[in-house]
Amino acid sequence: MNAKERFLTAFKGGQPDKVPITEVVIDRKVILALAEPLGVDRGREYLEVYCDVIEELDLDAVCYAFSQGRYSISDTQTRDKFGRTFNLSPHGEPLPAWPFVRNLGEAEDFEMISELVPEDFDDMRFIADRLGAERGCCMLLTDPYKEAWLTLGGMENLLVSFVEEPDLVHRLCRVATDYLLKAIDISIDMGIETFLVPGDYAMETGLIFSLDMYRRYLKPVHQEIVEHIHRRGGVVTKHSDGNTWDLLDDWMEVGFDGYHPVQPQCMDLREVKQHVKGSMSVWGNIDCRTLLVKGSEEEVRRSVRDTIEIAAPGGGYIITSSNSIHPNVKPENYLAMVRAAHEYGRLQNGSN
Repeated sequence: MNAKERFLTAFKGGQPDKVPITEVVIDRKVILALAEPLGVDRGREYLEVYCDVIEELDLDAVCYAFSQGRYSISDTQTRDKFGRTFNLSPHGEPLPAWPFVRNLGEAEDFEMISELVPEDFDDMRFIADRLGAERGCCMLLTDPYKEAWLTLGGMENLLVSFVEEPDLVHRLCRVATDYLLKAIDISIDMGIETFLVPGDYAMETGLIFSLDMYRRYLKPVHQEIVEHIHRRGGVVTKHSDGNTWDLLDDWMEVGFDGYHPVQPQCMDLREVKQHVKGSMSVWGNIDCRTLLVKGSEEEVRRSVRDTIEIAAPGGGYIITSSNSIHPNVKPENYLAMVRAAHEYGRLQNGSN
């Protein structure tokens, strides 16, 4: 198997020749820090450095998002092509500065699909041209739930609207879904066949909102997105941090092909793997909150070994961190994680 075949086999629940390795996001700071120990020349365009690092790490797939045209308007704020303004967190994460849409009337005039152009996919097109012959390329699609709260100015505003303004919620989910369906078509037309939908639905203690609210507002659009991807021959994974046990059955019913990241602080990997076996592949579980930030390289290696022993038998497991390789992750710990995954991930007859 080459890397792409390995990734697709596990994505679809099968048993590859070894555990595939990928990562949903690797922060730019970490990529650049890894360049020197991996022998990669940093003095070129960032995407060239990025692809070289991926090749030197020998990841089986790369995950990347298409552009929403975000640009800086100050040292602490950005704006996207839709007009939404964001404050940057200390780690550069964009958070809504204020509501862009405040009521149903404004939502009726808001749309996203007309702003989507082929140039938004230039970065992934470059990556796919460089890496796609041998490695999987997975497009990130922001969940309609997250797009809705980004537009409303914050998650709490959307949660209030769940109760007080259902028509507003339905409208914003419709706008986001139409936008994503077009993005899926552009992606598949350029040769991308795997997708991941980030958007957090839970805290460590449980869901952020009720299961009834999920089924009323979000399950129908998830169904539409998944069916569209499947109809076009693709596969798709759902990402959510937190304790999502109450949603797993619904996500299997919707038809998601995978689940990421099985947060180790609140989800048991062995139990999750057993619960979703035959329906969804399982991704993740290597702790990026404490282990990859503060742990030793030997502790990282042990965690990778133990995780693979639990999740790899029977197939359907893809190793990643428990969220992302964010700026606080020690580059040497991520390197230890990847090298241990290559070492321990070689499977023989479904065992290690």
